[in-house]
Amino acid sequence: MQESTVYIRMRQKVQVVLQQPVTLETVAQIVASPSAFKKLKDLVIYQVKPADKHLVVIDVMKVVKQIGEVLPNCEVQTVGPAQTILEIQFKKKKMAAVYFVLVWLLLFIGSALAIMNFHEDVSMQIVHQKIYHMITGSYNSQPLLLQIPYSFGLGLGMVLFFNHVFKKRLNEEPSPLEVEMFKYQQDLDQYVIIHENKETEKKIHGD
Repeated sequence: MQESTVYIRMRQKVQVVLQQPVTLETVAQIVASPSAFKKLKDLVIYQVKPADKHLVVIDVMKVVKQIGEVLPNCEVQTVGPAQTILEIQFKKKKMAAVYFVLVWLLLFIGSALAIMNFHEDVSMQIVHQKIYHMITGSYNSQPLLLQIPYSFGLGLGMVLFFNHVFKKRLNEEPSPLEVEMFKYQQDLDQYVIIHENKETEKKIHGD
């Protein structure tokens, strides 16, 4: 009997909950014959336990081994990432909303102080006074004609920079902050994968 071929592509990251049986279809995309797909899609790869931490790494070699136990005559071809990160979602605590408000207030006050200190360092008020004097020929200690549009422009510039108005995106392009967060998440995932591989090697050599 000719061996069938199974193609799998590990997903980058999957969110799971406690006590969830993680199936092959959850952690990978599967391309196979209808009969093989039916056997593999519900194959339990991992069982999330309370002892697990926030992140668990599933290696493709473990997946290939379990597929071989179910379909010993099939050939497994892997495409894409070699690991999948399971991100365990814990129940949200009731105090999470309070922490969110406190962090929001802290960031809001800190940002406001940072902007005010920056304008004080560069003497923005004196600059406005000089510009007002150059335009009108008269001196004004509080040139609101410039300061008010400047304040609105500062807020509008921040909205355009972050590309969001609350939860609404202004356009499809990612903001610089989103790009940096994406790079940080990639580096974090790579660190978790490498660290997990080192821990696995230590356990194997230790045994």
